[in-house]
Amino acid sequence: MSLPTPETEVVSTTQYLVASDDELARPYRVIIENDDVTPMDFVTLVLCAIFELTIERAVDVMLTAHTSGRALVAVYPYEEARDRVYRAHDAAREAGYPLSFYLEPDA
Repeated sequence: MSLPTPETEVVSTTQYLVASDDELARPYRVIIENDDVTPMDFVTLVLCAIFELTIERAVDVMLTAHTSGRALVAVYPYEEARDRVYRAHDAAREAGYPLSFYLEPDA
């Protein structure tokens, strides 16, 4: 006797965004979001190592995010901003922290 095989449907929620050359050339702001899990020293280390901030600037950004919920890290061309955020997220996940950054176009 064989058991019936359940039918499953795979639904993809991935959305792809195609950026124009003008959008890629625009500067983008890297924003850090506060969380209550990632240690402050780890955040500061990531800001120094990946975003190349001075220790003083990194501490200021970290404390601003801690008290205000978010803070401006730096402004870069889109691809560089995206790559740095990816590396920061990768380092945080590898260390087991939910540290989060996002991009927004610079006005």
